[in-house]
Amino acid sequence: MNDTKQILHELYSRNITVEEAYLRLKEQPFEDIGYAKVDFHRKIRQGVSEVIYGAGKTPSQISGIIDVMASHGQKTILVTRLSQEAFDELQRMGCKINYYPDAKAGVYGSIPDPEGKSFILVATGGTSDIPVAEEAALTAEVLGNKVKRLYDVGVAGLHRVLSHIDDVMSAGVIIAVAGMEGALASVLGGLADCPVIAVPTSVGYGASFGGVSALLAMLNSCASGVSVVNIDNGFGAGYLASMINRIRTESESH
Repeated sequence: MNDTKQILHELYSRNITVEEAYLRLKEQPFEDIGYAKVDFHRKIRQGVSEVIYGAGKTPSQISGIIDVMASHGQKTILVTRLSQEAFDELQRMGCKINYYPDAKAGVYGSIPDPEGKSFILVATGGTSDIPVAEEAALTAEVLGNKVKRLYDVGVAGLHRVLSHIDDVMSAGVIIAVAGMEGALASVLGGLADCPVIAVPTSVGYGASFGGVSALLAMLNSCASGVSVVNIDNGFGAGYLASMINRIRTESESH
């Protein structure tokens, strides 16, 4: 339940007065802290609170944004593209954040328990694609989804993915992370009855052009139901998969 619905529910149940509800809805939608305008109404508009993009921000800036978000009641805060060095400095500053080195991301607070029975399957073509896949998987978990990982099942050994056909066929959403020629997304798209989100990675030899070859291959997939996010954009894939999975979860509850 988002914040606005919660306020209206409390008002309907007479747990708060009209005046109290009005004051809570009237709160400033963002706070200007000089180097950032922290958006408190993101969850009301989109269903998900603001996420901090760590690359290019100093540890002091990240810590300041976390402090403001936490002071306004956000219990779990995801920081993407967080370097080990920035995390070490945040620890020295006393910021209580957990670091996930494979995903290059940090999480302030606890990861919520997953909602519903439907799960997101995150699959990679190779081991080298795991960092991007972990960013996607962690994002989905922070947003309250059950996630299963299926790594190193690329088309160079197709039997590897076929040995997990039950997970492929029962997933609510699939995230296919692959570099080189990016063929994994088409394979999974031809097997599954759920949406497949393809993530091209910059893994590959010279002619892969830093992931452009995989991107174009995924965009030209002949399998129906395959959508594509940007190169190495694990966060975008995890976020989109969560939106899709939430619809499925809400339909299960009705």
